[in-house]
Amino acid sequence: MLNADELERYARHIVLREVGGPGQAALKRARVLVIGAGGLGAPVLLYLAAAGVGTLGIIDDDAVALSNLQRQVIHGTPEIGEPKVVSAAAAIARLNPHVAVETHAARLTADNALALIGKYDLVADGSDNFTTRYLVSDACYLARRPLVTAAVGTFDGTLTTIRAHERRAHERAGGGTPNPSYRCLFPEPPPAGSVPACAEAGILGALTGVLGSMMALEVIREIVGFGEGLVGRLMMIDARSMRFETLSYSWDPANPLSGEQATIHDLSMHK
Repeated sequence: MLNADELERYARHIVLREVGGPGQAALKRARVLVIGAGGLGAPVLLYLAAAGVGTLGIIDDDAVALSNLQRQVIHGTPEIGEPKVVSAAAAIARLNPHVAVETHAARLTADNALALIGKYDLVADGSDNFTTRYLVSDACYLARRPLVTAAVGTFDGTLTTIRAHERRAHERAGGGTPNPSYRCLFPEPPPAGSVPACAEAGILGALTGVLGSMMALEVIREIVGFGEGLVGRLMMIDARSMRFETLSYSWDPANPLSGEQATIHDLSMHK
């Protein structure tokens, strides 16, 4: 149930036909794990907290640095040197005291991923490297949790939703084709060193705000259940030309995670 303060706080959601009281109650019940409290994680956390997601988990093992503040808007100058999970939790508490925050000051690994992800209803991955993205996507499949995942480059970004543990919505009753996995979209990570790190290549700060906000929007849509989600669709942004495009992708029966002859049954390959 929503109390009087929450009814006023979320009034602009509740008047939306697609959300309403039931949708807002679903947001309050939801438990979402956000991977990383950095450029993407910062707006995800702020907008999910503002939207009234009942429990937000944050996993990050880093501390706030001055160079983060160009884009990681959940942190401020006074928080330099603090663990990012502590800084983010304090910002969420200031924004919305109705949101419970669970902090995990650690790096996501093959040893802790399944247990941690299994405690939440949905995962939003804002990590900044391919190693973690593949770990998260494999773990979400094995834990049967939906995943909203995004990535940013210097002037470009991508966003998609993965529900590989389920079959296509209109085919669920009669079997049919599974939803695609992250490995159907990107079969293998790029060679080590081929993609420069943010510190080397640079990144447009506002771009992470755009992608992070759209991640939050996709998480909200997944929880409330309205609109056409990004399962099987990759949204791409080119910030140089301000162009948005979406391409479709489908289940690959040869993929090693959810294919017809799957070879990935646990997270041992990530150790």
